[in-house]
Amino acid sequence: MHKYGLHGKLTATAGNGEKLASILLEAAERVSTAKGCRLYMVSKDHSNPDAVWITEAWDSKEAHDNSLQAAGVRELIAQAMPLLDGRPEKGPELEILGGAGIG
Repeated sequence: MHKYGLHGKLTATAGNGEKLASILLEAAERVSTAKGCRLYMVSKDHSNPDAVWITEAWDSKEAHDNSLQAAGVRELIAQAMPLLDGRPEKGPELEILGGAGIG
């Protein structure tokens, strides 16, 4: 069975990239124990200090959607939203075929 993946970019208002990244790293800790989470990676964009990339791999879309109910996740989303400079740039939903570390 193939896995479900997402890749997207969030851009913070000027000077708030580190704060946004910190919130997303806390979110990564919270969802890391959610059923079906294979990867929740937070990356810094060297060309834009206010841009943060998120890469996710899940057993299924349902597992991803259920992770939004994990303790504290909604609160972290509420903290991050005012820091954003526009809407998140969502990449396509991905069907993960395999790869190292995905299992």
